[in-house]
Amino acid sequence: MKRLGLTLLAATLLNGCASDNDALKRDHGYVLEWIGERPLIDNSHLTMTLGKDGRAYGNGGCNHWFASYTLKGDAISFGPVGSTRKMCAPALMEQEHRFLEALATVQHWDVSEVEQLQLWPAQGLPLRFWLEEG
Repeated sequence: MKRLGLTLLAATLLNGCASDNDALKRDHGYVLEWIGERPLIDNSHLTMTLGKDGRAYGNGGCNHWFASYTLKGDAISFGPVGSTRKMCAPALMEQEHRFLEALATVQHWDVSEVEQLQLWPAQGLPLRFWLEEG
């Protein structure tokens, strides 16, 4: 009887972990709202998709970007980021640069109480994303 109780407890804990990992939607788009302590410029559109194949990509507000990523539980890290090289307004270019630099420092993820995906750097505030509609 004791062994059955332990088995049920272990299964419950494992199911809890699986549902936590399911909170991170892969092969589905996210829209960035905040980079650390700063919201995005009005009407700019930064996106991210985390492919099940280990590739991340999206729009940086001006250019398309791409990188590899590694996911282990709540730990996430991005490889070197590449992007196209289109020029935009200086403010958009600065925002895109901050976003791409921030990706390189991300160490873990979680989902907030308001269901935002948060990518946390070693220090400071997270990148905050909404799940893309549709």
